[in-house]
Parts: sequence; C-alpha cells; structure tokens
Amino acid sequence: MHSLPFDIELRRAQLLTRRSLLGSSTVSLGAFALGNLLTKEKAAAAVGETNSEGLPGLPHFAPKTKRVIYLFQSGGPSHVDLFDYHESMDSLHGTDLPDSVRGGQRLTGMTSRQTSFPVVKPLWDGRRCGEHGTWISDIVPHTQSIADDITIVRSLWTEAINHDPAVTFINTGSQQMGHASLGAWLSYGLGRESDDFPAYMVLLSQGSGKNPGQPLFSRLWGSGYLPSSHQGVMLRPGVNPVLYLKNPSGVSRDSRRQLLDTLGDLNQKHAAAAGDPETLARIEAYEMAYRMQTSIPDLTNVSDEPESTFALYGDDARRPGSFAANCLLARRMAQRGVRFIQLFHRGWDQHISIKDQLPKQCRDVDQASAALVQDLKRLGMLDDTLVVWGGEFGRTVYSQGALGSPSAGRDHHGRCFSSWMAGGGIKAGYDYGQTDEFAYNVVENPVHIRDLNATILHQLGIDHERFTFKFRGLSQRLTGVEEAHVVNDILS
Repeated sequence: MHSLPFDIELRRAQLLTRRSLLGSSTVSLGAFALGNLLTKEKAAAAVGETNSEGLPGLPHFAPKTKRVIYLFQSGGPSHVDLFDYHESMDSLHGTDLPDSVRGGQRLTGMTSRQTSFPVVKPLWDGRRCGEHGTWISDIVPHTQSIADDITIVRSLWTEAINHDPAVTFINTGSQQMGHASLGAWLSYGLGRESDDFPAYMVLLSQGSGKNPGQPLFSRLWGSGYLPSSHQGVMLRPGVNPVLYLKNPSGVSRDSRRQLLDTLGDLNQKHAAAAGDPETLARIEAYEMAYRMQTSIPDLTNVSDEPESTFALYGDDARRPGSFAANCLLARRMAQRGVRFIQLFHRGWDQHISIKDQLPKQCRDVDQASAALVQDLKRLGMLDDTLVVWGGEFGRTVYSQGALGSPSAGRDHHGRCFSSWMAGGGIKAGYDYGQTDEFAYNVVENPVHIRDLNATILHQLGIDHERFTFKFRGLSQRLTGVEEAHVVNDILS
C-alpha cells in the first residue's frame, strides 16, 4: 500500500484534531452548541424511545387484544394439503397445470426446469368441520376440533418466492435486511406489561419433517433501526434459558445490585451528555437481566403444572425445546404479561418425500397449537390474546418430481397460502378468501402479508399508517410504503 503524500497526511491530522476538539472540549463554541442540542433534544428523544411505558398517544384507539402469540411455521406449510381443498382437484389430479393458470409467474430453481407440472390433489383426506363447514385435513385432527374457534384465511399472498426474503418480509415488512421485526415494533410502541419480562420473547424448535430446517437468523426478531431494548429475547431449552443471565461464581445478588447502581449512574450521566439512546437501552437491558434472574427460572419451571396440562398439550410438552413445550411456555408468558410471544418451528420445507415428512411435521404442532387455543379459552384469556398460525408462503399444487414418486414433494408458492387466527377480536368459526380450483391464484378477497400485519396492529389499537419511526430521512413503517388494509371482514 502506498503512503499518502505528506501534505495530505498533515491535513488529515489537522482535521482529526479539530474534530476531536469540537467533540470533547467543554469551552469551545462547537462543543457548547452540540452539548445543548444533544442534551435537550436527543436525550429527551432517547428517553422516549426506550420508555418501557410505550409511546405517548398509543394505542391510537381502544384495542381488542392485549397480546399476540405468533406460531410461525418456518418453511412453508402446504396449504393444498392442509386447508385449501377443492372438489375439482380429484378430477384434475395427474393433469398438467395449464400455462394460463401459471400465468408466467416466477418459479424457483427447484422446478423451473421441469418439463411438466402434474397436479397433485391433497395427499390426505379431510372433512368439513364446525358449524361453518370449514374443510381441514385429517392429518391435523386437533386443529379440526377447534374449527369453531378459528378463522382460516385462505387468500394470503406475498411476492417473495424463497425462504429468507419471504420470512424476512412477513416478519419485518421488507425483503431487505435491517428493518425492525413485528415484535420489536410492538415493544417500541406499546411498551411492556410486566417489569419482570421483556415485551417480546422468542422460542425456537426443530420439526420432524425436514431436519434440519431452513436457518433462522436473530435479525428476524431484531430491533433494526429501533433502540435495541426492543429486540426479542430468545429462550433456549435446558438449564440456561438465557445466556449469561446467571451471576459468575463468587458474585452475590447484592454485589450485582451495587455494581448495576454504580454503572447506571455513570451511564445516565453519559446519556445526558451524549444523547445516545443506546446508552439508555443498555441500562434497561442490565436492569431487565437482573430481574430475569428470578423471573425466568419461575417461568421455565413447569413442575407446578397439573397432569391435565400435559394431557392437553401432549407428552412432548415435557420435553424442553419441543414445539409443545414452547406452546406451554407461551401460555405461561402470556399469564405473566409478555406482550408479543413468537414461536418459530422449522421443518415445513417439503420439496421431497412430502408423504413421509408432512404427517411427522403436523404431529409436532397439531395437538399443541389446538391446546394453546383451548387453554387460553379455559383461562378466560382468548378474548384478549390473538393467536396467529402460519408460515412465509405455501406450496405448489403441482408435483416437484415425478408424479407419485415416494421422493416427490411440492415447491414454494407465494401467490396464495393459508393461515389461521384465533381470539383477540377475530371471528370464530369462519373462513375467508378464495383461490382458484388449483389453489394456485387468489380469486376472492386477497390478503397481502402487509394487510395481515396491519390487522394485527389494528387489534392492538394501532393505526399502521400513523405508526412510524424516522430513519434515513424516511418515516419507516412495519407495513412499508405500499398500500395496506386492515382485513375488517374477519374481525368480530
């Protein structure tokens, strides 16, 4: 590497010196002006941005729900096999999907080179369930049993066709990295209900379908441009649910308290001088960790649950890290005032061996998902708890691989897919939206994932158009800059 000419090096040194002087001197005019601006404006803004009470003026109107439990099925559950059956599929089985139906839509690299696209009807029987007669597959019998408690939305759609952009899109409102997640937005806007737990908590599990499933990155529950105090806190299975939460050997709780008090005083002084919201976020993180040293062990110790609980959720609820165990923890979090609880369950990416993989994946989640709804209803909490079940997209009606092959599966499909919702002001025993006879395109009441997020915010009393954060000169929104609508037809 060539060195810079002497005069350039000298000039750079002068600029650095001047910059340092303005940044650190207490007597210079620059420092005086900066100090006033940062102290009066930035510090005040920082306090508001990390305020556990939420933002002034929120909620915008009376909420229908207090909290959300989002059961995210990562990988793309097959709507064709689970929720979106058409009688015409029986006669269409084995025929080639017409070009007019595909309509030049993008295909993934897994099937774009196929010479034929044979239609595959649902691989399992189903039945009409509940008073509304909603068709639900027999491989989710427990979900069938709660048909009168849920609304199935069959007309969801997204532009994303691959996992990472699609999961990022539905969780943050953008296919690009760096944006705040739904839970972080709710923490920022509404604050915490409990002093002992964060507003946003995350649990992960691996399914029995595709193992390992698609990777999930912490940015999916990150705070993006929002203060870091609003990012999701992930619980791990086992004896250390939160890393580094325990005091080191030789450090007592009293000495930890004294350390935090001293550190907090120093950080408060720095925040007042510099106006950096991350300084206050760090103080809040330290204090929350201190309180979680006692609240987390109480949360994760399920020995106080009666045997009837495990009969309801299934034996898997005794196995830490399973989806069933996480559903039980989600109910316990809801009881303790956690505002947004998100379960990510991997393994729904059935490109191959769908006849073998999908039933196993459904067994992971079916009983526990239904049990969570039933348990919340039993406790009188379903009315003010919104439960959402769904993934980032659906699967194709056509076969990936040779028709009838044991190794065949279904490819990604974003043009339409299904999700269900329960409680929190959502209609019970209802289905919404319609797809064509191939379950390939939406033909009635399309619901973009932006609309889904707008509806979730609405049920919490938030107008998605007025809920913004200034970043890079733009008023950022969870629902982005394109048009989004609350799905009023599914609200009770």
